[in-house]
Amino acid sequence: MKKKVIVIGGGAAGMMAAIAAAQKGAAVTLLEKNEKLGKKLYITGKGRCNVTNACEVEDLLKKVVTNRRFLYSALYSFTNDDTMRFFEEIGVPLKVERGERVFPVSDKSSDVILGLQGKLKKLSVELRFLSEVNRLFFTEGQIKGVELKSGEKLLADACIVATGGLSYPSTGSTGDGYTFAKLCGHTITECFPSLVSLKLRETFAKELEGLSLKNVTLRVMQGKKELYRELGELLFTSDGISGPLVLSASAVITDRLSKGEVTLFLDLKPGLSKEELDARILRDFEEAKNKQFRNALDKLLPQRLIKVIINQCNIPEDKQVNSITREERMQLVECLKGMCLHVSRTGGFHEAVITRGGVSVKEINPSTMESKLVKGLYFAGEVVDLDALTGGFNLQIAWSTGYLAGTCAAQETDG
Repeated sequence: MKKKVIVIGGGAAGMMAAIAAAQKGAAVTLLEKNEKLGKKLYITGKGRCNVTNACEVEDLLKKVVTNRRFLYSALYSFTNDDTMRFFEEIGVPLKVERGERVFPVSDKSSDVILGLQGKLKKLSVELRFLSEVNRLFFTEGQIKGVELKSGEKLLADACIVATGGLSYPSTGSTGDGYTFAKLCGHTITECFPSLVSLKLRETFAKELEGLSLKNVTLRVMQGKKELYRELGELLFTSDGISGPLVLSASAVITDRLSKGEVTLFLDLKPGLSKEELDARILRDFEEAKNKQFRNALDKLLPQRLIKVIINQCNIPEDKQVNSITREERMQLVECLKGMCLHVSRTGGFHEAVITRGGVSVKEINPSTMESKLVKGLYFAGEVVDLDALTGGFNLQIAWSTGYLAGTCAAQETDG
């Protein structure tokens, strides 16, 4: 007789878990509280869906921020190569872009969802929409099934909780899985928004809103400790900064703000050493020697950034260029190589790509994704205390943990 597996949540991890369990011969029911599958998946990668990253698995693991070692079994059970092969086989051709990011050739996240939905139907997975779970029920440490908000009870040999975290609550990620896990005795680590914009103390951000800076290096410091350093692109918003570089930086900042001030340093000219930059400034100043300082930086900086840099380097803006001292010039070099910004807070869950925190990995078997507290209960995806930087790494965590949970839920219900 087929084993009954219930998967709660029709996002990336849930769909993969349902597919893996069905491939192992289980009778699978996928419960989704929305009216359709993959609501959050639909908006990932600005609607293009960065399904994974094509780097080596060991490099992928280096991009995991929280509980990296826990993921070894999952990532080697279903690697990023396996993910790419899987999507090609279900009719979603892929391409690799800058930074080894993998996207569907069509640039449409809807194609990823349609491919997964087609595979679920082919495997006869029962899809139940608008089916919100109220609680899990279990006896003597063994899962027995779920109770829906409607009062209906569904029996199962195994349940996989893949309900996501707290980010983008409009897509249905409202922390339901944490509630289910707590009722089963699980610990939930503190949750923070991650891969999110940063709000700044500096008020000049408003004046720079919409300004994009490419090929700059962002360094994140807390006291004397460097938390992050990377080259990339960022964007000024009305009250802070965003963009790929900032989202990844937020992953190491979000839980540290309560521990002290976090300072950012922007190297606006990472391709030049301080000596080379000084030589470049000298050339520009030679051409503009009779101008005022504020009118001599056009070749060096975007127009909107000039006033901010002048204020930071403390050189009078109306000073004649030919009377600027070497010491003042070195102040300018320091500012260009380390424009200083102060983080006041991160953006909220409503704009965060993922959640930092979740069901404690100490209470989950990393080889199976099964709860150590309740037999037949599994967890997958963002509901678990796992997160990574941007670049397709978080979706790979979802595919890998979903696959492992689904495979083991179908197999280990024997007996």
